[in-house]
Amino acid sequence: MSDRKTSNRDALRRLRGQGGAGLESAQARLKEQTRVTNEIVRLLREGPRSVPELAEAIALPTQTVFWHLMALKKYGRVLEGEQDGDYYRYRLADSER
Repeated sequence: MSDRKTSNRDALRRLRGQGGAGLESAQARLKEQTRVTNEIVRLLREGPRSVPELAEAIALPTQTVFWHLMALKKYGRVLEGEQDGDYYRYRLADSER
């Protein structure tokens, strides 16, 4: 997790050097991504959920929620569980509980 934070900080430093609206835009995107990720983690602490269930709970398109879940899965924070109909149920890795 610290590698990701370091990478984000480095990217923001580069943008600060460039100045202008690009920095504010990047900061706003990063803030929103962090908010969505934290909300997904909070919901998964309550128990496994599918992409549509998460999307409905946080009022975002399923493709946006799926993108965040795949990032969380890539870094080992979320695990794919059993299939429930057409969808898999995702849960937090033990280290995230």
